[in-house]
Amino acid sequence: MRIISWNINSVRLREPLLLRLLKAQKPDIVCLQETKCPNDAFPEKAMRRLGFTHIIKNGIKGYHGVAVLSRLPIVDFEMVRYCRKSDGRHIEAVVSHNRKRLHIHNFYVPAGGDEPDVKINEKFAHKLSFLREMKRRLTAQGSISAQGSGMAQSGGTAAKRAVLVGDLNIAPYEHDVWSSAQLKNVVSHTPIERKYLEQVRQSRDWLDVARHFVPMDEKLYSWWSYRAKEWATSNRGRRLDHIWVTPALTPHVQAFKILRAARGWTRPSDHVPICLDVDI
Repeated sequence: MRIISWNINSVRLREPLLLRLLKAQKPDIVCLQETKCPNDAFPEKAMRRLGFTHIIKNGIKGYHGVAVLSRLPIVDFEMVRYCRKSDGRHIEAVVSHNRKRLHIHNFYVPAGGDEPDVKINEKFAHKLSFLREMKRRLTAQGSISAQGSGMAQSGGTAAKRAVLVGDLNIAPYEHDVWSSAQLKNVVSHTPIERKYLEQVRQSRDWLDVARHFVPMDEKLYSWWSYRAKEWATSNRGRRLDHIWVTPALTPHVQAFKILRAARGWTRPSDHVPICLDVDI
């Protein structure tokens, strides 16, 4: 199975790039973030023609939004609210394949604004609250096998087989940014964000797939700012996009790649797609 995650930064604006990606990479499941599109305006006809006949959307007009596109049947799903907001930041979908079920968590964590100070920046306070709630929910789901989550028939062994993807808006490790020393007080790489994300990762002992394949001392990015015209030359990126798997899937992870070339496409997103191959 091939799973792709991509912060597309407007699905309607970048539909041609999405179709290009689907044709070239031939994924089974695609998780999109920052779709910026209400559900009734989601451009799904061309995606269905390419075989993605199962589409779940959690979008709002002009902001945020996540979506899951699948060639395989989606037998259950939940639109999850955080911080008492209906702002389209999480879908949990259950995919069925050969009588086995796989839980897919698609997240778009709040960016957090510019100032890493909860006293003066409500956006940063929201981000930290979101991460705390994310940790509580995932911990509870892992400990009770998803019972009580509001999803039908999702407990037991199936709940242990889970993939978490998305724009988590945090670069957790030293070489996930171009300069850890210079960015330590910049939102996305502050110590408290990195601490909270690690607590989320520990909630179910998730495997960070990228760092499973790429050594910790090697630079690795998935996002390059629009402000940098010569983004490839300067290469001042951050790894904000992630794919994690639960321990039950760890032995079955086969490959991972960051599709860096997508940053050079015409009218690109500032994020690039990331890709997991896993034998479920």
